[in-house]
Amino acid sequence: MALTRRAVLVAAAGVLPVLLVPRTTTVVAWAALLVLAVVLDLVLAASPRALRPAREVPHSVRLGEPATSTLTVVNTGTRTARLLVRDAWVPSAGAERNRHRLTVPAGEARRVRTGLRPTRRGDREADLVTLRCHGPLGLAARQRSLPAPARLRVLPAFSSRRHLPSRLARLREMDGRAAVQVRGEGTEFDSLREYVIGDDVRSIDWRATARGGDVVVRTWRPERDRRVLIVLDSSRLSAARLGEATRLEAQIEAALLLAALASRAGDRVDVVAVDSTVRARVSGVQGPRLMSALAEGLAPVEASLVQMSWPTVTQTVRDALSQRSLVVLLTALDTAAVLSDLLPVVGAMTRDHQVVLASAADPEAEEIRRRRGTSEEVFDAAAAERAALERAAAAARLRRRGVEVVEATPDDLPPTLADTYLALKAAGRL
Repeated sequence: MALTRRAVLVAAAGVLPVLLVPRTTTVVAWAALLVLAVVLDLVLAASPRALRPAREVPHSVRLGEPATSTLTVVNTGTRTARLLVRDAWVPSAGAERNRHRLTVPAGEARRVRTGLRPTRRGDREADLVTLRCHGPLGLAARQRSLPAPARLRVLPAFSSRRHLPSRLARLREMDGRAAVQVRGEGTEFDSLREYVIGDDVRSIDWRATARGGDVVVRTWRPERDRRVLIVLDSSRLSAARLGEATRLEAQIEAALLLAALASRAGDRVDVVAVDSTVRARVSGVQGPRLMSALAEGLAPVEASLVQMSWPTVTQTVRDALSQRSLVVLLTALDTAAVLSDLLPVVGAMTRDHQVVLASAADPEAEEIRRRRGTSEEVFDAAAAERAALERAAAAARLRRRGVEVVEATPDDLPPTLADTYLALKAAGRL
């Protein structure tokens, strides 16, 4: 049972006659009348046990986009239910105006809608539905919280897709669908044309030159149907916050943009999320279904506070790939992790595959390096400078092992990684 605000106001209004007629009988009479009214109102209120709530939500929504939770309340009792309903969700679901007033006659149903705007990726769960049934006088109410299970899957925002059109234009140029032709070793033969100053002499087709009398060169186009394996680090290093989001969010954005670009280039893309074990895997999906499958598969992935297992990554790459492929490691360029864990195993991968390590850098680090106004800021700048030199040394050691290293801020990482993919494609290194 719960007393309403109206009951409190009625009780406060009773103080006036008590003050005017300060007699014991007046106080007792007023209190008895109020209690009788409250009890009568409570008896006449509909029972919340006769109410059946049920939720309907869309299966999924992109992070930052709105969604709607539709709550249906069915009254199976014999009295009209005058309700205050609270449609509760976890805070990260972003429920807006989740309290509703409605009247549900006996044997009927009514619907209310709650706007949702999720602030975190993953599965957002609904909480209990609280039903407060008021009596006809509005002095008292019966209250009960009932389960109405619902789950909204929040997909990655994929805000980096704005970089896709410009990269696709460059891909079309490389593919020979625009005026520019690409020549280089390790690509597929496309056609012959006359030699012009500046062409690589290694591209001259001597047989065709001998037959025609003019110097002829071969033009090439990037190979298709290559394998691209994207490995997402979901260990403790990915839980670090870089600006407003974690490193894992930047890695997912980079993976989505690269997957979209590589798929359009005719390559086969697989994605795995790994820490101490494999957390998610999307493989064997091609064409238009790839991006939706990636969004669904990566949506529930969260950073785990465990150490990255690079032997597990090596075994995963070995099991997934049987021919030379592009392996993209989306992880942190952490000096200790590189020297102690990654360097001992990366040689096995670079012997068989083209390996790219892409890391999201802290955007505040550069700002700390520039601030030197006080003694404390000087010490902070020195520490940031030392960390940058250590990362540069670790990147140099990786490059000597044959690894392409890409480091950029979270906003710049997706397009920078896409540009690296296109450069490798143009150079015939895939």
